[in-house]
This record gives sequence, C-alpha cells and structure tokens, in this order.
Amino acid sequence: MSTHLFTQHITVPASSIDERGHVNNIVYLQWCVDAAEAHWISRTPESLRKGHLWYVINHNITYRAAAFEGERLEIQTWVALNKGVRSKRHFKITRCLDQKILVEGQSIWCLLNGKTLRPTKIPDEISTLFI
Repeated sequence: MSTHLFTQHITVPASSIDERGHVNNIVYLQWCVDAAEAHWISRTPESLRKGHLWYVINHNITYRAAAFEGERLEIQTWVALNKGVRSKRHFKITRCLDQKILVEGQSIWCLLNGKTLRPTKIPDEISTLFI
C-alpha cells in the first residue's frame, strides 16, 4: 500500500517562541493540524470538501528536540490507515539545517457528514486520494 506524503516548510516566527526561548509545544501541534488541513485541501476538490468535515479525536505527540526563532523546518504528514469513520494520520517535524527530528506523532481523525455533522464512513472516493 502506497501513502501520499505531504510536505510543508516553515521558518519559525518570533510569535511561536515561549518564555523558555524555544517553540511552544502547542505551536508544533497547530503546525501539524495546519499541515493535515493543507493536505486535505491539496488532494480534494471543493465539492468533496463541502460535503465532509474532519474532527480530531486524539493526538499523540513525542517532542524530541527544540526549535528556535528563524530556523527552517520541514513538516511532513501522511495518512496511514482509513477504517470506518476514522483516519490515522502521522506527522513529523524536522529541522532542515541538520535533519534533526524535533517532533513525531499521530492523530486520529473522524470524518463527519458536512450537513448532519454526524460521523460517516470514509468512502473509497476519499480513501484512495491519500492511501
């Protein structure tokens, strides 16, 4: 089974730095969610997006090292599994300068019907776009 890898790059802005002088852990999480949403948008037509919404059920993150203002980071995300209404998405954030992995994790997302806001089985039409 092949998985579509989505990659984004970011330069750490001053607004992401906390009182300890490095990127705040919540910011890493936001970058991962933003990358997942960008991946969804990049692979799906607007008509499909209007009929479906994704909501996070669970995040599991391991913080391995800190990032600092001005550093260039690579954010990667991919879908590992779609089953029923749930999708397992992985992510990794790496510092470009030395290829040090800063963050690794996974999230479980639930697909909702865009009109009823109720969980809906992930159709092949969506699943095949990511796996």
